Amino acid sequence: MSPEQYTRIVLNERPIADITPTTFRTERVPFDLKPGMGDVLVQVNWLSLDPAMRGWLRDTRSYVPPVQIGEVMRAAGLATVVEAGEGCRLRPGDVVSCFPVGWTEYAILKEGDAQKLHVPPGAELLDFLGALGVTGVYIGLLDVAKVKAGETLVVSGAAGSVGSLVCQIGKIHGAKVIGIAGTDEKCRWLKEELKIDAALNYKSPAFHNEFKNTVGYLDVFFDNVGGEILDFALTRLKKGARVTLCGAISDYNTPQPKGISSYLNLITQRAKVEGFIVFDYADRYPEALRDLTEWISEGRIVRRFHIVQGLKKAPEALPLLFTGGNTGKLFVAASSGPDFVVL
Repeated sequence: MSPEQYTRIVLNERPIADITPTTFRTERVPFDLKPGMGDVLVQVNWLSLDPAMRGWLRDTRSYVPPVQIGEVMRAAGLATVVEAGEGCRLRPGDVVSCFPVGWTEYAILKEGDAQKLHVPPGAELLDFLGALGVTGVYIGLLDVAKVKAGETLVVSGAAGSVGSLVCQIGKIHGAKVIGIAGTDEKCRWLKEELKIDAALNYKSPAFHNEFKNTVGYLDVFFDNVGGEILDFALTRLKKGARVTLCGAISDYNTPQPKGISSYLNLITQRAKVEGFIVFDYADRYPEALRDLTEWISEGRIVRRFHIVQGLKKAPEALPLLFTGGNTGKLFVAASSGPDFVVL
């Protein structure tokens, strides 16, 4: 039986810098959702929290339109089909991955935005918002950075969902991998669990010297952070180095980022800097998914899930991405009640 009301969280105001308690607004609204032809009604079970979401709050030109004031906050999620409209192949009870969905208990989606899931051996349902959902990591490292066996790969934000996967794919492809993280505990996890070659705490007073002594000069810098760490990495480039820009988490909450000053090294070392958006590589998704599935089933990919309970906690949880409060992939368990998908 359908509820009389449901909860959703909308954008209340655009943050100038950090996300604040007034950035989002929680609403209880009448349940009047009915799928039309080609639509499905879903109950949202899990939500992915990602650094890119901060960019969606800016009213500026980007690869997707900004979230509008009063609009449900956009997110990727996992959901259960409650009702399918006429002409749909999906059926009630099907578990689907969906984007865009949002910070809401229930939603109407186009069937094309909901993919029925079959969990492969060795994987978990949440992997479809993590290792099996971020195929851009695979593409960014292998297609854009073109990392090769024997090369030195440095990864910033290495203990996050993207960085930790980059580190492991780099090792699988024979690179020497050095990760950068913000606590000694995260560095231990990277070395002991992910088995990378070295991990550096950027908050250490000796970080710059440790970087020089451990890395020397690098072939590939896979950057999730930007800011001062990116600027310093540009001083440690080998000839022909590739700098791949996946994110800039240190600058997402900064109204006016400072930019980089060490760019002249790109000229002297004939190096390249390239950003990428995963949507541009849709033709590579099947190969990426096949390889990632295989590596998970073989136990070659380690994942860590950081789960926050309750949809209403999403506004508090999102800033963890910008303060270093999470290790691994950050999720919100959105549902409650008997229909909640339990792993």
